[in-house]
Amino acid sequence: MKSELVRGGYSWLLRLLAPAYLARLWWRGRNEPLYRAAWRERFGGVAAPPEAGRLWIHAVSLGETRAAAALIDALRRARPGLRILLTHGTATGRAAGQRLLREGDAQAWLPYDTPGAVARFLDHHRPAAGVLMETEIWPNLMCAARERGIPMVLANARLSARSLAKGRRLDALLRPAVASLASVLAQTEDDARRLREAGADAVAVFGNLKFDVTPPPGIVTRGLRWREGLGRGVVMAASTREGEEGPLLDAWKAVPAPRPLLLLVPRHPQRFDEVAAMVTAAGFTLERRSAWPDAPSGAAMAADVWLGDSVGEMPLYYGMADVALLGGSFERLGGQNLIEAAACGCPVVMGPHTFNFAEAARLAAEAGAAVRVRDIAQGVERAVALVGDPQRRRVVEQALAFTAAHRGAADRMAAGIGPFLDRRLPRRGRSRPRRPR
Repeated sequence: MKSELVRGGYSWLLRLLAPAYLARLWWRGRNEPLYRAAWRERFGGVAAPPEAGRLWIHAVSLGETRAAAALIDALRRARPGLRILLTHGTATGRAAGQRLLREGDAQAWLPYDTPGAVARFLDHHRPAAGVLMETEIWPNLMCAARERGIPMVLANARLSARSLAKGRRLDALLRPAVASLASVLAQTEDDARRLREAGADAVAVFGNLKFDVTPPPGIVTRGLRWREGLGRGVVMAASTREGEEGPLLDAWKAVPAPRPLLLLVPRHPQRFDEVAAMVTAAGFTLERRSAWPDAPSGAAMAADVWLGDSVGEMPLYYGMADVALLGGSFERLGGQNLIEAAACGCPVVMGPHTFNFAEAARLAAEAGAAVRVRDIAQGVERAVALVGDPQRRRVVEQALAFTAAHRGAADRMAAGIGPFLDRRLPRRGRSRPRRPR
């Protein structure tokens, strides 16, 4: 069969690339040491003791882990004794996931998608069912789960038109993996339609889990206090990506003095030092969030730019900000999650490229919680104008109402996943002995 031949070629390519994959993990571990922790798990090695019957939830990175937290809370309300196996692909995801664990739970890296690695992982843990967050579909992983009778659910599922077009180029590899999903819990009708086109069968619309993520009120309040202490407005550049900071800093130079504080928060921690160097090279005074443990220093209060070089403090930053420029939307990167900003009462200015979060961006604009601009220069102009606008209070109220109106996906998804936990435990791998891989 063509799909089997294609998957075999894919598997051999991954084996050949394994040294480069490991080298990349070690390289990223220079700035994020967690990448080097438990690295054998990446190849199917196991540290956690075997305990069959857990619900396995894969949340690749920080955003997916935050969404998974809302789902896990709903699942535990419905099933108080539920035990979870959490897997991740990034250091930020794993660090956030550690805070979700309870007694009887386990955590691991998602194994590299070779047949041997995924077989060792599944045969050790034997989860009752697997839940993949948003977009994480791996061909060998899906095949191995199907062989073992492990039902796999794609939760909070999304698929952009661009990703669908890219996936068609690898249709023989990806379509069987998508078709093997036991259930797809899509965010929107458009996502559901595209996922059916990609090969999914049991697809239904459940909403977006990120509306159910409630920011800790104490952290948001702390951010508000910091802004009051500054005595000036704050424009946040939220989750910026490579290629966005340079044009942003150029546009910021054109803002007449006295300027608001620019709070710059890069998306990826490994870029903190790079972005800090860009700020100082542009002639601005810089203070880094990591430089003070609690309240900002006197030097920070007078700085032109703050670098948000911490992980897990986005609610603090949104609480500080009068308005946020949405990272990833000013270059062709698809945007970032703007729901968290709205839940913190922070108005959003977004660029033209929000295809990864198209429905949320459209709804936010319709609700008056966000405004779209053509480029970063216009975005800076609109953001600075909003800082001193008496109508900003109304936009804050619209942002909070927008998130409140769309909650409830977590309970719906928990109910959709529940039946898969009542099945018999999955079997181990194929009965015939197989050559180790």
